[in-house]
Amino acid sequence: MPRMPRRALIALALALTRIFSLSAHAQFETRGSFFINGSSDPRFLVVGDFNRDGRPDVGVVNVVNNTSGNVEILLGNGDGTFRVGATYLLAYPATTAFAGILRHNGILDLVVGAAGADMVYVLLGNGDGTFQLPVSYPTTAESRAIALGDFMGQGHLDIVNMEGTSTLGTVCDCIEILPGNGDGTFRAPITTPVTGSVEGVAIATGDFNDDGKLDVAVGGGIGVTGQLDIFLGNGDGTFNLGNFYSLGSSYPNGMAAGYFTGNKTKLDLVTGTFPVDVLLGGGDGTFQPPSFYNAGGASWVIVQDLNGDGKLDMAVSDSGSPPQFPPGVSVLNGNGDGTFQNAAFYPTGAGEGGQFAASGDFNGDRRPDLLVLDSVHGYIWTLLNTGVVSFSPTTPLNFKKQAVGTTSNPQKVTLTNTGTAALRIASMKASSEFAVTSTCGSSVAAGAKCTISATFSPTQKGAKQGTITIIDSASTKPMVIEVLGTGT
Repeated sequence: MPRMPRRALIALALALTRIFSLSAHAQFETRGSFFINGSSDPRFLVVGDFNRDGRPDVGVVNVVNNTSGNVEILLGNGDGTFRVGATYLLAYPATTAFAGILRHNGILDLVVGAAGADMVYVLLGNGDGTFQLPVSYPTTAESRAIALGDFMGQGHLDIVNMEGTSTLGTVCDCIEILPGNGDGTFRAPITTPVTGSVEGVAIATGDFNDDGKLDVAVGGGIGVTGQLDIFLGNGDGTFNLGNFYSLGSSYPNGMAAGYFTGNKTKLDLVTGTFPVDVLLGGGDGTFQPPSFYNAGGASWVIVQDLNGDGKLDMAVSDSGSPPQFPPGVSVLNGNGDGTFQNAAFYPTGAGEGGQFAASGDFNGDRRPDLLVLDSVHGYIWTLLNTGVVSFSPTTPLNFKKQAVGTTSNPQKVTLTNTGTAALRIASMKASSEFAVTSTCGSSVAAGAKCTISATFSPTQKGAKQGTITIIDSASTKPMVIEVLGTGT
């Protein structure tokens, strides 16, 4: 399975200064973690409402022993946590995945790329959180990245596959379209070679020249030099090579397209490189030279309006280089003119492993939240969007070991109201065996801070997990601070 040459570059990238300026950003708190099947190596997340209950679910794409794969479904509980659904076995290791409605029936289906085999998998959804068994469709070579879109102009979703090496050892480096029939099946692939000896490892799709036909941006490189190639679609599954752009000294680990300037005729691009590259589109298939933004050890990038100001922001997952730089996610707020503010960093669990990020409203408060995949330790971390409420630290409070019948020293969290109006606090309560006090009172003025203090008083031995629940005017859902401890 191809691996991106990033390890040698992480130390240099992480040596750049991180700026923790939170005042103008959406705020995120680590709600908790979900452990994935210990026998799997998670590589990718895909978010969608698979059981149609209005709560986002997650498909975790796993590699098993480097010889096979599976897709594990996690069903959302609507509070930022998940429960285990079904797991679907794949004969070959999985790479990336995409969710889409392939049959015009309102039910989400899944498409999964394969490594070590010349095929892609299609899992048709049943609408209840389960899927039919995977069906494979032949390709010219293994998948490095896949996406869905109407590349044939027939009103059906087609599969676009960025390919690598075939099972015969032939290096393809091709863009391949598998035309969809609109019933969940696909026809024979249409192949366009990626010229210029570029090793493509990431793709993004969009109408870059505003002609009504989907185009593809291929991120990769030549040797150790990163490069972005634009392929303009002909509307029949084939492409013409457009311009190419140097990305410096690293391959992109992911790419995303969006209207960063607000001009809906000029689609822009961002690549998850070291540092992050932003290329503003000209609306004719060309792009300006990249602008660079520091976001640590970028391992994936997504684009969304995270703070509700109508301007697109970036969330960049960070693989980390502990102990100086823990894994997590960096959020860069957009200014609406194609530029971005300095990154605000939100750490997740200990150790290296923030390899992938995804977004969705996981607690039903109508704000986009974030998931970060720890592919090293097998965890998914949920970071809930708290809007104008900033918590420091943003991670759970861990009291570790405490003797039964005693009370721990307090651990403190600073709450800051970064909004322009007073924050009203209705209640603040802690789970059993934890206690909470605060200086917040019933109202926190705009720009003001207060302190929340928590203690742990175990009544029996063993691990204990709970929350401090805050009901306030910032959200329709309670804010929560996770608390952990072990009675001894």
